[in-house]
Amino acid sequence: MPQTSPADSPSLFPPRETIADVLLPVAVGSAYSYRVPEGMSVEPGDIVVVPLGTRRLLGCVWPRAEGAPTVDPAKLKPIHRKYDVPPLRADMLAFIRWIAEYTVTPPGMVLRLALRHDETRGEGRERTGVRATGRRPERMTAARERLITALADGFVRAKADAAREAGVSPSVVDGLIDDGALETVVLPPEPAAEPPDPDHAVPELLPAQAEAAAELSAAVSARAFKAHLLDGVTGSGKTEAYFEAVATAIREKRQVLILMPEIALTQAFLDRFTRRFGVAPGQWHSAVATKKRSRLFAGVASGEVSVVAGARSALFLPFRDLGLIIVDEEHDGAYKQEDGVHYHARDMAVVRARLVGAPIVLASATPSLETEVNARRRRYTRLHLPERFAGTRVPRLEPIDLRRDGPPKGKWIAPRLVQEMERTIEAGGQSLLFLNRRGYAPLTLCRACGHRIKCPSCSSWLVEHRFRRRLECHQCGYATPVPSECPSCHEPNALIPCGPGVERLHEEVAALLPHARTQVLSSDLAGGVERLRAELKAIEDGEVDVVVGTQLVAKGHNFPGLALVGVIDADVGLGHGDPRAAERTFQLLHQVAGRAGRAQVEGRAFLQTYMPEHPVMQALVAGDRDAFYDREIAVREEAHLPPFARFCALIVSGTDAHAAQAHARALAACSPRAEEVRVLGPAEAPLALVRGRHRFRLLTRAPRGYDLSAYVWRWMAGAPRPTGNLKVEIDIDPQSFL
Repeated sequence: MPQTSPADSPSLFPPRETIADVLLPVAVGSAYSYRVPEGMSVEPGDIVVVPLGTRRLLGCVWPRAEGAPTVDPAKLKPIHRKYDVPPLRADMLAFIRWIAEYTVTPPGMVLRLALRHDETRGEGRERTGVRATGRRPERMTAARERLITALADGFVRAKADAAREAGVSPSVVDGLIDDGALETVVLPPEPAAEPPDPDHAVPELLPAQAEAAAELSAAVSARAFKAHLLDGVTGSGKTEAYFEAVATAIREKRQVLILMPEIALTQAFLDRFTRRFGVAPGQWHSAVATKKRSRLFAGVASGEVSVVAGARSALFLPFRDLGLIIVDEEHDGAYKQEDGVHYHARDMAVVRARLVGAPIVLASATPSLETEVNARRRRYTRLHLPERFAGTRVPRLEPIDLRRDGPPKGKWIAPRLVQEMERTIEAGGQSLLFLNRRGYAPLTLCRACGHRIKCPSCSSWLVEHRFRRRLECHQCGYATPVPSECPSCHEPNALIPCGPGVERLHEEVAALLPHARTQVLSSDLAGGVERLRAELKAIEDGEVDVVVGTQLVAKGHNFPGLALVGVIDADVGLGHGDPRAAERTFQLLHQVAGRAGRAQVEGRAFLQTYMPEHPVMQALVAGDRDAFYDREIAVREEAHLPPFARFCALIVSGTDAHAAQAHARALAACSPRAEEVRVLGPAEAPLALVRGRHRFRLLTRAPRGYDLSAYVWRWMAGAPRPTGNLKVEIDIDPQSFL
């Protein structure tokens, strides 16, 4: 019998295809190896179900590393099932790997974003409809007669639609099916999204719009990565300009992703898209039902869905042929994911565009400082829209110095602003009062003993919500009824609200302007997204005289009748040590003021401030955006702050403050030595207690070109593991310093 060498032994060195590495959506650093059952063939990107302990998890077949150790397949658990869905493409696998390495996150946790809610499970239940057979039932009632009459045209309708059209209950439909007067018909699967028509309603563009649209369309046709900043004043028609690039992609049978910061609240954008293309785009956000998301997921993977408008998580959809990415309102802080995988959707969208070889458009009237610097250094191509589309002027801003012309004690609206609101209402226009504080009052204290009511689980004050008659924590969601006595000294009726929120401002407007129709616009009011959409439509239709709103009103809404904007506390964002405070305040107030005068009305805006000499206020009043950017860029560069430096925040948290602080100190002690890197802390975080967990922060700073991610990977490899309920969160390029 001939001898065989170990190299010839199939049990020791099996063919590569009998083993597959599968990445699972769990917090581990690498893929697991599984045996491929006989008769099954898998390739990288395939979606499979595999056993892990006592569970079965959805995972993705991962490219097997070169030089990976050989394992006897008999010792491996087999893949349980392979889904009959398109595999994740190579560019998506590269995208997952890139984000994991950059954000210092296990790749399985990034994969979870691409497989969230298990959208790969398919189409769900079979759809059926009903139609009339022509047979008369033995027993006839008025309800049955109405239903048979409604279906006499012979068309097929879904059961619910037939019942609603005839004004009967579903049981009437079931009864006629049993009697043979109606028959069921299998309906084709409901499309995830109707195909948009690029030539449905082509608009007439202003010269600057047409020039920008032509350049963006050419970039789509070039099928190569290129980053553009679409920089236009509020109301300049940026959306209409990039819609023409969307139209080009549709004509060329390619797909488009439009990222939006608050997709659930932007009905106006969806309406504009529908007017331009005849149908709404596919939508991807938390308010969309799971089954519809499942159909959209499959439609994106197959190429059936050509345009998706979504929140930041839409970035992980498995596009078959992505030809254009648009990030609308690119400066908005909502693009940063602050828990789980800490990624910035704007920056990761640029990465994804580069990996698929597609152009990307970053649109904003107030670009982020990072994007502005990239445009000035010509990494991004700037396309400028200097004029409003309707021909109106950008509203002029006027300061109201609260030190001299402030309101009476206990009031919040300056007399001059009240007079301007009265004039605006008399002229038939609308006014907006902006205050970025939800609820009735940000603080409740006892006038007898001075006790301030705090959240029992967070280091923040409870906010009174008078509409709900509750005190709420805006960090963890804790809520309690407003007590009738002080929790500390038990003095009855001694609790008083301090400071204004939008509800208190609404109360003051009602007292000052009793005949005005007022409305509060805030994200935490009862009724959710549908109520907000209804309220936005009421404002757009002119059914409201005075709107009192939070930053929700600054997110791209178009209110044709809005003539006056009043910012109640323009200084509110400048009172803490956030290095981005000036930038965020400028962006927010500029965007809010830009809501006025967008149609055929002249817009005016007033800033109530105690610091009219502050550079932010001076830039806003002068309308000199470039001067603000020039100064802010110089300040950041001199102070070695982003985008001229790299930061990484490490937050150590735990239920025991001493244990959390000790672990933070141990992390600081084992940080790798590097001349370019400085590790600051640990120090107690500004929000030192959140949801019962004590928080300590380390902040790492490095030069802009330094590979900070690699440094943190090296740091964590030699760091002590957290024990008990200790947790370490890593945030590369943090946006929040709380």
